[in-house]
Amino acid sequence: MIVRQFINWIRTASAGERAEATRALARAWLISDLSHDDRVAAEGALLMLLDDASPLVRQAMAEAFSRSTDAPAAIVRALSTDQPTVALPVLEHSPLLIDADLVDIVATGTSEVQCAVARRIVLPASVCAAIAEVGCAAAALELIENPYAELAPFSWDRIVERHGHLAAIREAMLVIEDLPAATRAALVAKLSETLSQFVVARNWLSADRADRMMIEARDRSTMNIAARSRGEEMQGLVRHLRVTGQLTAGLILRALLSSNLDLFDAALAELADLPLARVSALLHDRGGAGLHALLRRAGLPEATFAAFQVALDACHEQGFVDTDESAVRLRRRMVERVLTHCETDGGATEPLMILLRRFATESAREEARLFCDELVAEETIVPAYDDLIAA
Repeated sequence: MIVRQFINWIRTASAGERAEATRALARAWLISDLSHDDRVAAEGALLMLLDDASPLVRQAMAEAFSRSTDAPAAIVRALSTDQPTVALPVLEHSPLLIDADLVDIVATGTSEVQCAVARRIVLPASVCAAIAEVGCAAAALELIENPYAELAPFSWDRIVERHGHLAAIREAMLVIEDLPAATRAALVAKLSETLSQFVVARNWLSADRADRMMIEARDRSTMNIAARSRGEEMQGLVRHLRVTGQLTAGLILRALLSSNLDLFDAALAELADLPLARVSALLHDRGGAGLHALLRRAGLPEATFAAFQVALDACHEQGFVDTDESAVRLRRRMVERVLTHCETDGGATEPLMILLRRFATESAREEARLFCDELVAEETIVPAYDDLIAA
């Protein structure tokens, strides 16, 4: 009886009055002890109100039903495909929308709709994958900043591929501590590429020089990432580097000259398609035959074999680094030793010599910077010590 009166009343009521009445009816559905007949009639009235000309009415219904598990499922699904002002509360909060519904909504929805889905507290991998694949940049950013999103590694990579050129995306991803190493490397590559294109477009650098600087900066960043990667993370990073064409002889030699044997071993294991344990055993063969066979199987230029051999011998003699920070920097004495050997070796090619000279310059500058930092630190400590003595 009450529902019949409600239906008769809304025919002449204003949009604002209809919206408030609809909100009250929706709440009654959720919390009132309605009889079976009244519940059926109330559901019929609510279904009818889905066709109301005013979005205020449907918005009131959406707000009332958005967080409830007891709301009519058919009504919730209809509201989720309404215009954004109506659908957003349901899309962001309703527990009644299944993964397939959300994936379809992401594929066909506007930027606002995609962002609302990306903010959901429960966001399974399948929905995250849909947002990563077709979502706009704003939705991808919401996804990155959502601590409840179950992002698979391939979804991270897809976001980088589609939106990694945007500073907001990069900044949001790089602060995530457990971001996969391969994804972090892909972000760095995107940043290097973006900066290279920018300076070339401004005519600040030639394209060739910008490309060289981009590769050097990218390789140094890769060393930073690799120094903090272990096990499967390292394997994933090396696999990514190979697929993207970054696993070059220059990068592998840089790893060895930085005494990062983990990256060196993993890179050769990936290129030679051998178990990591087998590669490590071959590298400990002081005779050199094992290393040369491994480098040959990995497809590295034969002109670099002598440089790798001298660098590995120097590693064995000087010992390997024991901190992540040390595994990032080229070791100056090792670089100079390899460079000196190659300068007297008739088999060394000009590209290799150019690379080693750049390594020598970089390592010398880095050593000088560290030396100056230590001097400044000592000057800071000594006055404090003198003040303590005087007191």
